[in-house]
Amino acid sequence: MGSTSAQNPGKNGSAGVGRRDLIKRSAALGLISVPTMSFLSACASSGGGGNGDKAKEGKKTEKNPLGVNDTAQMEFVLFDGGFGKEYAEDAVKIYEKNFPEVTVKFAATQKIQSTLQPRFNQGTPPDLIDNSGAEQMDMGVLVGKDQLADLTPLLDAPSFDDPSKKVRDTLRPGIVEMGQFDGDPVWIMYYAYTVYGVWYSQKALDSLDEQYPETWDQMLAVCEKAKKKGMAGWTYAGKYPYYLPFSLYPMIGKVGGVEVLDAIDNLEPNAWKHPAVKACFEAYYELYKKGYVLKGTPGLDHIQSQTAWAQGKALFIPNGSWVENESANVIPKDFDLAVSAPTGIDSSDKMPFGTIWASGGEPFIVPAKAKNTAGGMEQLRIMLSEASSKNFTSKVKSLTAYNGGTDGITLTPGLKSGVAALDKAGQNVVNPRLQDWYVQLQKEKIGVSGLGEMMAGRLTPAEAIKKIQAFADEAAKDSSIKHYKHQ
Repeated sequence: MGSTSAQNPGKNGSAGVGRRDLIKRSAALGLISVPTMSFLSACASSGGGGNGDKAKEGKKTEKNPLGVNDTAQMEFVLFDGGFGKEYAEDAVKIYEKNFPEVTVKFAATQKIQSTLQPRFNQGTPPDLIDNSGAEQMDMGVLVGKDQLADLTPLLDAPSFDDPSKKVRDTLRPGIVEMGQFDGDPVWIMYYAYTVYGVWYSQKALDSLDEQYPETWDQMLAVCEKAKKKGMAGWTYAGKYPYYLPFSLYPMIGKVGGVEVLDAIDNLEPNAWKHPAVKACFEAYYELYKKGYVLKGTPGLDHIQSQTAWAQGKALFIPNGSWVENESANVIPKDFDLAVSAPTGIDSSDKMPFGTIWASGGEPFIVPAKAKNTAGGMEQLRIMLSEASSKNFTSKVKSLTAYNGGTDGITLTPGLKSGVAALDKAGQNVVNPRLQDWYVQLQKEKIGVSGLGEMMAGRLTPAEAIKKIQAFADEAAKDSSIKHYKHQ
């Protein structure tokens, strides 16, 4: 999991989010944003400084618009998660073909933060990083400490396929804005496109003679029916309970309106005490109280919970669209994977059923102190070509930031369902920013200490809300972290 952005008006009046501009998304999927246990609290040195041994600029040509030094090594570190590494290795081969005197130093790891934080501190980071996974580095900290290169040169460069189009003109709506924080600079390129929601087997739902529930009373009725057949209603990544917001946050937006999510993102006083938050917390707590959560779920990690779900032990799981690829080896062929926007409370909800969370994911960054920043950006330019995008989609069952690249590809059940969910949502797409702006707050505090404790039965909804509001207030008053707001 991973996303980042924030917002102050830039040239176009919106920097980080532009939620209302983000809509009109046509298709979905991607991102492996998994939990964050530690953060780049130390990225100590500020300033996007210069290294004495930075690569000299190469000659800019039509085929080399970023002026990559054609003899300088480029280093690329990828998060080795649900999307695997083959798509990136394929793109690296194109880079090496275009710059035959260069061998790319490529590595894939799940230990992004612990592997790379020391290198940031020493001023020797790689040239391109897929900053995702359980050890995702805190984007807000990286931006606040001036550790990232502005990707505007990449966005303004001719696209890989059509020199008459800039890279920025080939991207899905909202991708550029998501990578902004304050003003015009773009610090992150979200490569994947993710639909978050409630994932399930259509076959299992059909076996209960049920449709996906639109109100919470209907949800409880479906879960009761499943329980009587020996199947839990829900499971989730109990060790990483910040997966719960993938369905809980858009539910809060559906019940109370996007302004409730904006207030939460803005760390406003009492934002978590809104009646919509209370109603949604109480609804989820009811799943625990009625025994509809798979026994042992609090002790399961994301892979274990997904495996139990794929094995038919639970009907629903909150997740992102990477789940189709990440669980491909355990999902039965006749599973008929589907995703839905979250169930609401009832007809009094502010937004219609179908309101969903969808956004860019899999954040790629080029460190400011990298030796070969042009090389890192050129690798991204290659990855944002139609061929690389199509390769990614066909191999990992997810779409990219490139607005296209699906011609001739047979859509998998999850991908097809995600596209249908976006079509149903229409303008009702929300994009909460907490997981991007305040990683530690979202994951360790709200997720583990708040929602995780509530869903394990160790906190009541009222106690969880009080605790989470205190965490948010603490973050709002913390002058050591950079704060962002919706405009």
